[in-house]
Amino acid sequence: MARKPEGELRRGWTTGACATAATRAAYTAMLTGEFPDPVTITLPRGEQPAFALNRQELGIDFARAGIIKDAGDDPDVTHLAEIIVTVRRGESGSGVLFRAGPGVGSVTKPGLPIPVGEASVNPVPRKMMTETILELAKNFGDAGDIEIEISVPGGEALAQKTWNPRLGILGGLSILGTTGIVVPFSCSAWIHSIHRGIDVARANGLTHVAGCTGSTSEKAVQQIHGLPDFAMLDMGDFAGGLLKYLRKHPVPLLTIGGGFAKLTKLAAGHLDLHSGRSQVDFDWLADQLAALDAPGSLVSATRSANTANQVLGFAQDTGIALADAMATGAQKTALELLGGATKVEVIVFDRSGNRVGQANAK
Repeated sequence: MARKPEGELRRGWTTGACATAATRAAYTAMLTGEFPDPVTITLPRGEQPAFALNRQELGIDFARAGIIKDAGDDPDVTHLAEIIVTVRRGESGSGVLFRAGPGVGSVTKPGLPIPVGEASVNPVPRKMMTETILELAKNFGDAGDIEIEISVPGGEALAQKTWNPRLGILGGLSILGTTGIVVPFSCSAWIHSIHRGIDVARANGLTHVAGCTGSTSEKAVQQIHGLPDFAMLDMGDFAGGLLKYLRKHPVPLLTIGGGFAKLTKLAAGHLDLHSGRSQVDFDWLADQLAALDAPGSLVSATRSANTANQVLGFAQDTGIALADAMATGAQKTALELLGGATKVEVIVFDRSGNRVGQANAK
């Protein structure tokens, strides 16, 4: 995750808000021959932002508008991408239809809120754009049978930096947003993607999924179990977000993989493993070593240690199975939160991806 800058952060706009504004501009031009620029929309919570047009094209049978997305101070991969909407007339009685243009993905796996085969335009943006079409159609006496094609130049490459390929959304980005506003460094988007990953895994009949703290442990777990990409849930630091959703939407077996420090925090009961929101408690870790009958010198050294990995090295040198104990502790934390519907295996890795501790599934 990118480093959060100091000071008050500037909010931005979702791809869904940009697409809605572009839809309003393009359909208005189709009806009147003129593009509103800037174009104003109303977001779900009542805000009324105005968007400058980067592109406006009016043809015989189409109108097209483009808006440059401003994500504010959030490290969003779609920041400064152009969201382009082309509106065309549909068949009589067809209503509002959505099409994926270049750079926008299509859904290929069940489990998402959009049916397989549809453009990956999430429900709230669909609702916003549909309401925009219906409002303008009513105002200008039009039937409102409109096809909305959304495209994002370069979107297919940008999508490789998102969860879309793993979720079975192929060909590009998704058009997202629930409020229309991007809150800088919000955890909600990441946790939302974890939830969608669980939904896709369940809908496709997977019985074993994995949540890992980083790319090294994820690669190692995937190799150990031969799991498909869409079984790999991007847990990162959000163990709580993963476990709480699995409690309500269980899968038979969960493997948790991670580095020693992160899983030590999970063993101590922390559900947010980010270094800025939880820390390794070295006194607590020393107590765990004492319970393992570690030498007093090791227990004492742990209380004044600089890093968790330093303690792991001490324990390995003296033959103390500390990583196994932390795996067991992390497993206990997870099982207590899951409530029994999912079995849990925990694997601890060193920084090179070598397995150094494990708690077998139970």
